[in-house]
Amino acid sequence: MDDMEPLPDWTCVTEQAAWQARDSMGDLVFRDHLWILGGWFGAELENPRDVWKSPDGRRWTCVQAQAPWGHSDLPAVFAFGDRMWLMAGRKLPEHTYSNLVWSSEDGAAWTCEGQAGWCPRVAPAFAVFRGRMWILGGTRDFYRHDDRMVLNDVWASADGRHWELVTERAGWSKRGHHQALVFDGKLWVLTGGRWAPQHEATNDVWCSEDGRDWTQVTAAAPWGPRLWAATAVCRGRMWLMGGWSKEHGNYGDVWCSEDGEHWTEMSASVIWRPRHEHSAFVFQDRLWVAGGYAESLSSEVWSLALPRGGCPSG
Repeated sequence: MDDMEPLPDWTCVTEQAAWQARDSMGDLVFRDHLWILGGWFGAELENPRDVWKSPDGRRWTCVQAQAPWGHSDLPAVFAFGDRMWLMAGRKLPEHTYSNLVWSSEDGAAWTCEGQAGWCPRVAPAFAVFRGRMWILGGTRDFYRHDDRMVLNDVWASADGRHWELVTERAGWSKRGHHQALVFDGKLWVLTGGRWAPQHEATNDVWCSEDGRDWTQVTAAAPWGPRLWAATAVCRGRMWLMGGWSKEHGNYGDVWCSEDGEHWTEMSASVIWRPRHEHSAFVFQDRLWVAGGYAESLSSEVWSLALPRGGCPSG
C-alpha cells in the first residue's frame, strides 16, 4: 500500500499568521478554536510564552502574551476535563527541563497543579486515552540522547496531580521527538528516536490496549525514519505528515493508514513546503498544518478538505 494516491489540493489559509513564526509549539483544539502555545525561536533565544487562538485558522487572537509557564519548547499539551494542560518541555536559553503541570480554563489564567511524578523531560509523546492524560518517553536532556537520558517509561493521570507509572520500560525503544495517537481503541507510538549525538530516527509502529503491554505492528513502515513529524486521526485513519532525518532533511509527505501496518502515501499538486516540528490539527472536518521549520521558521496555516464520503481510496 505504498503507491501514491491523490488528495485534493491543500489550501493556504494564511501565509503569515498573527503569531511570530516558530516551531516546537504546543497545539490543540479547545472550545471550537485552534490554539498555539509557546514554541521555539532559536537555540539561544528566549522561547515564547504567548497563547493564541483562532476560529478559522486565518484570524488569530493573542489570549495571553506572557503565560507563567516557561518551558514551552517541545512540551506536552492536552485538552482534558474542560481545561487546557501544558507540562514537560524545555526553557531557553537556560536549557532547563520541567515536570511542572499547568492548567487553564481560558488560556489567559494558568494554575500550577504541582510537579508530576515523572522526571523533568522534553519532547515526550502524549495523548488522552481511557479518561486519562498519558506521558510516554522523552529525554531528560535535549543534547544528550544516551541511555541515561532517553526514556521509554509510560505514565498516566486522571487529574494532573497524581500520576501512575504504568510501565518503566515499554516495548518500544527509548526515544524522544515521537508521536502518540489514540486509534481503534488503542494507544499508538510511532516515529522519534535520538537527536544528539547520533541522529537516530525510527519508523516502527507500536500499539497497546493498556499502555503497559505493547505490540510491534511493523518494524519498518514505508515512510522513512524521522523525528519531529506531525500526526492526527481523521476519517477513520491515522495520518503522518512531514518530519526530519539527518539523511533526508525535511519531509513534505503525507501518509495514512487504517491499521498501522499498511500505509499509503497521499499526493497533492498543491501542498505546504517540507518542514518539521509543525502543528497538526483536526478541526471542522479538515486536516490542518501550521508553522514549523521549513528551511526557515514559518507562520503559515494550511488546511485540507477531504472528499465527502470518506478518504481517498488506498
